[in-house]
Formats: sequence, C-alpha cells, structure tokens
Amino acid sequence: MKRISILSALIMTASFTPALAEGSQQSFETDAAASFEKAIADYDIPGLIVGVTRNGQHQFYHTGLASREEQRPVTPDTLFELGSISKIFNVTLAALADERGQISLDAPVSTYLAPLQGTPAGALTLMDLATHHSGGLPLQVPSEAENVDQLVEWLEDWQPSEPGARSYSNISIGLLGHITSNAMGMSYTDALQKDLLPALGLTNTWIDVSQDAAGSYAFGYDRKTNAPIRVTPGVLDDEAYGVKSSARDMLKLLDIELANADVSAEIQNAVSRTQTGQFQTRLFTQAMIWEVYPWPVDQERLVDGNGYDFILKPQPMREVAKISDVDVILNKTGSTNGFGGYIAMVPSKDLGIVVLANRNYPNEARVRATHDLITRILAE
Repeated sequence: MKRISILSALIMTASFTPALAEGSQQSFETDAAASFEKAIADYDIPGLIVGVTRNGQHQFYHTGLASREEQRPVTPDTLFELGSISKIFNVTLAALADERGQISLDAPVSTYLAPLQGTPAGALTLMDLATHHSGGLPLQVPSEAENVDQLVEWLEDWQPSEPGARSYSNISIGLLGHITSNAMGMSYTDALQKDLLPALGLTNTWIDVSQDAAGSYAFGYDRKTNAPIRVTPGVLDDEAYGVKSSARDMLKLLDIELANADVSAEIQNAVSRTQTGQFQTRLFTQAMIWEVYPWPVDQERLVDGNGYDFILKPQPMREVAKISDVDVILNKTGSTNGFGGYIAMVPSKDLGIVVLANRNYPNEARVRATHDLITRILAE
C-alpha cells in the first residue's frame, strides 16, 4: 500500500482558524512535521492529526489516511477512538453529578453498590475510583465477569494487594461511570450523549457513532497484521475507553479545560474539579484522571510517568492538600488495539494539544514528539 510522504502531508494539512496569519500556520506545519515524522515512519502510522489551541486560536496538522482501503484522508473532523482519554469524560460527568448533588465523590462505593458493604472495594470512595487510588485493582475486568453484576460479585471477594497504592484500572473508572449514570437515572451512553456532551458543546463526540457520522470514523490498524480494526466490546468498555472524537471537538474540550469557552458555571466548576490534585506519586500529582507535572518538565520524567512500567505496576501515592501554586502541564494517554492518542495542556501558556492516530504506537514516542512540539511552539 502506498504511503503518504511528509511533503504530501504538508500539502494535505488541515484548515485552520481564519484569524491566524499564513506564516503562523506554515510555521506550525513545519514544526509539527519535524516533531512527528520519526514516529510516523518508525511505526508506519497510517494517519495522524495534531490539533493545537493557543490563546483560543486553533491550528491543525494532519497527514495520511483514515482508511487505507478507501483512501480516505485524515481531516480535523475524522473520528478516532480515544481509548483511555475517554476517562476524562467519565470523571467530568462524575464531577458534574457531584456539583448537582446527585452523587458525592467523598462517599464510599458501598453507598451506591450495596452488595459491597463491608468489603475493601466498598470502602473505596468515588474519588478513589477517579484517581486510581485502589490499592491493587487489576487493569482489566476479569474474564469470568461477563457483566457488571458478575463484576460486583467478584469484587465482594477481592482483597487489595498493595493498600493505598495507585493502580491504573479500567475496573475502578468503569465503576465510577456506572455509579454516576445510575444516579442520574440513565445509561452511561445517554448520560454522555444527551447530557454532558451537549453541555460541553461537542457535536462530533460519541460512544455510539451515529449513522450520519459513520463515514468520518477512521479504521485503526493492528500492530501485527495491519488489518483494519475497531474497538472490541467489553464490560464497562463505554465508561473506560469507549469514546470516539475528532481533533476539532477535542480542541473545544481543551478550550473549556483552559477556561477559554462560554459554558455554564456548573460545567466549568466540574471541569476545574477534575484538574485538582488529590494524590502525589513519585513522578506526578494525580488529579481526577489527569496527571499533573510541574512545567517546564524534563522530557524523561514525562516519558517515565507515561511508561508502561509505571502504568502496569502499583505505585506508592500519598494524599496531598493541593497542587502548589506553580506552572504545570496536565496530560493523559489513550489507546485501543488500533488507535493511539495523547492530550496535554499548559494552562499558564494558554496552550492545549491533542494528537490522534489510527495506530497504537508506543506512549514514549507520543510523549517525546508532543513535548518537542510544545517546546518549539513556546520558543517562537
């Protein structure tokens, strides 16, 4: 299959905010191509888009194909699977429900799941679920649990392997979404698509991609076989890794995260709550899903914090009163079998960036390229 060259990528680069000077867009394209061309070549990434918001102005760089079979190019409106970046929507929904008094993030899980009364899982708070403070919950839902009820039964007997530790887990965040949507009286899909996403002003973000938007949904490509693939259904998949979105919509989200958008007070309060640090690890402060580092940050520290060793092994963490009043960068990676994404923001620089690709390539490559691009942008 013929590949798209970097030169072709520049020719195909996306539309951008009209107010931006032509020179600024050309400079951004050059910087983005320089930052990402190695990762694109090393991992044979079929299609990739970088979206940046700075001072409320949006720019896009995109290259390659959303579907190799259809020869469909990537655009700012191409839908990518977000993987675990989806968890940002989960915790925002929970913070919104807390703001409305529908749940309490400080309440124990057993308040909402009665069978877990008197168990270690039931003693975890909803905030613990939102911050991976579970003490050893595994990454994935166990294979013997074929639905949420069976998962709750499994949790009745679960014992924490490392009490107090950070354990990155789809179980904890999945349960948070399940509890939140139940408290709102609807399915998780409806809670996002009928309540949260409209409140955020996002019109091209989905759990269940509509028929009208289906033509914009990219195919991911398997790392081993190069076969076109999409996310596989599973227990609590919607809550943990099921959102699909475009770079254009994700920049709208980043504008809200950076307090640069006209949204309701309850939405802005909920978003701010998700960014507030709760626990300290060796490498970063853990907020509600967001991972917070001081800025500027050494690239190796950022790589280590997003490394698979740090993600897959329980890590010591301690409670913190608040993040110190210093510049920070917040970030989150996300993957499905066919897609890889990264989102980051530096609030003091009014800068947000999202990178979406239809290949699950290593976190290290995403972090290095994005850090390099941020450094280039801020140097200009």
